[in-house]
Amino acid sequence: MKDERVPILLNLTSLTVEIPALTPALGGMLAEAAAVCFANQGHGENCLLLVQWDSEQHPFILHRFPVSEVMSRAYRDMQETTELGACGVAILVVRELTGYSVIERSVKGTGFDYWMGAVNDASTGLEPLERKARLEVSGILSGETAVGEARVREKIRQTRRSVGEYPAYIIVVEFGTPQAWMEQDG
Repeated sequence: MKDERVPILLNLTSLTVEIPALTPALGGMLAEAAAVCFANQGHGENCLLLVQWDSEQHPFILHRFPVSEVMSRAYRDMQETTELGACGVAILVVRELTGYSVIERSVKGTGFDYWMGAVNDASTGLEPLERKARLEVSGILSGETAVGEARVREKIRQTRRSVGEYPAYIIVVEFGTPQAWMEQDG
């Protein structure tokens, strides 16, 4: 029998609330960048995002807001916009699939983008905002599966610069299909 998962709703506007590593302004910027990327690739305000993780495909319905002309002008540099938008999507996906939230931005040179931890969940036994994992994100505006899979392997090597007691989650978001690949290392 084929596994038919019910898609989980991801609303980009949720990046502006309750994420410890994001101010509402920064969360809004990541949400706007992701919305611009999805619109650039011809996707409507709701689109199916398939995430490959742990040998399974996880479907999400991603909801974005309309992209205004001002937003299009503000995010004209599509390389930077893709990087920002991928961070926004990855933060929401990793929270749904792992239960971790981004709690702190990493510094350059560490090989990863964010620290993650369990937030305000008494059932985990973890201290609030305790570092538990690392997150590395990469974005591709439009590319084939082989490009995404190669990028995951590259990012795994990159995160190994900071190998320690914390596992790394790598997420590569491709806006064209749209799809994403997520791997855990360590």
